[in-house]
Amino acid sequence: MTWPARVAIVGAGTMGVGIARVFGSHGIPAVLVDTTAERAEAAAATVALPVVAAEASVGEAVAGADLVVEAVVERPDVKTEVYAAVEAAAADDAVIATNTSSIPIAELSQGLRRPERFLGMHWFVPPLLVPCVEVIPGPSTQDGVIDRVVSALTSLGKAAVVVGDGPGFVANRIQFAMFREAARIVEDGLATPEQVDEVVRSSFGYRLPFFGPFRIADMAGLDVYADIFETLERGLGPGFSTPAVLREHVDRGELGVKAGGGFSRLSQSEADELIAKRDRAYAGLARLKEEVAL
Repeated sequence: MTWPARVAIVGAGTMGVGIARVFGSHGIPAVLVDTTAERAEAAAATVALPVVAAEASVGEAVAGADLVVEAVVERPDVKTEVYAAVEAAAADDAVIATNTSSIPIAELSQGLRRPERFLGMHWFVPPLLVPCVEVIPGPSTQDGVIDRVVSALTSLGKAAVVVGDGPGFVANRIQFAMFREAARIVEDGLATPEQVDEVVRSSFGYRLPFFGPFRIADMAGLDVYADIFETLERGLGPGFSTPAVLREHVDRGELGVKAGGGFSRLSQSEADELIAKRDRAYAGLARLKEEVAL
């Protein structure tokens, strides 16, 4: 039997509606609930899928649901109230997930009666199109719950990545670090917001649809990265000191693709193939940008 057979989503805003649309598009019944029945019904109507419906209360929505996804505002006190209502009505074997984008799961699980069935399930806007979903176990989350959620997300075509618990998890910790520096560049008068956006999307942002930061560093050369960090630290302070994990690779002569690997091990043939794929990918992206002309 497919799991989940029924999903309840508490919070019918942008994320809740988007998550319901993903499950509904795969034929999985999903029920939306919000602060009023009218809000839930209006949200369900926008999904326009027969398997997506609305309920008037949390209790009615979660009754019989295998998976309950909380997608309310980023306030622990509001989420805690929701969890109390969910646990009062949910089946004993129902999995409860939060779509929080920043609050540690350990913090949110403190007031739960059964934290072993609770975990983070962080989707991205728009849920229907963005592949990644961060899966964040709490300190008490059972392994079987993690496996079940990962399997379900994978069957929906999502890239379910299990990550550790901490403020912002992985995506938002990186994303907000980048935004912090972008804002400081504007504050320092180096560039306008429009100029920053253009530089980012036309430089390292060009690589990000295909490669993550470690693979990009491997292709650029880890010794080059270390030298750049030294310059940044001299000009901007200890917040830009060379990361220890980078320095360790450089000291061992593991400089990236040009040296047979850095953060990943590559043979020469694998390195050559990677570079060729990179160039084809960038050329394809250039054509796509011309077509879309954002």
